[in-house]
Amino acid sequence: MANLGFSGKLVCSVSVSDHRQSAAWYVENLGFEVVFESPEMGMSYLSTPIDNVWLDLSQVERPEVKGPALVWGVKSIDAARFELEAKGVRFDGPTREYDGMVKLATFFDPDGNTLMFYESVR
Repeated sequence: MANLGFSGKLVCSVSVSDHRQSAAWYVENLGFEVVFESPEMGMSYLSTPIDNVWLDLSQVERPEVKGPALVWGVKSIDAARFELEAKGVRFDGPTREYDGMVKLATFFDPDGNTLMFYESVR
């Protein structure tokens, strides 16, 4: 087993066209908090409601939305989805349930980055 000395902190980096505008979206819709912002670096750094999970919004000229989804566990996918849809957040079709094990709902940030909620149903 590798002993890499992980610190227990996870930073997810997302490319966006406007870090300030995207930060406001993540604050308003997902309840994140901006903890650092650097116009010179073109980035905003946000804390999430999950201990030691952080979001780095890096501004690029043309975000290429190719990467995997950031998947966030929620207690009630129906309640979370209802709240975001009321704010106009775009979802990709209906919530799906798989084998009585998990529910999934895919949605998008302003640049089209894929985000997802999951709820364990077992």
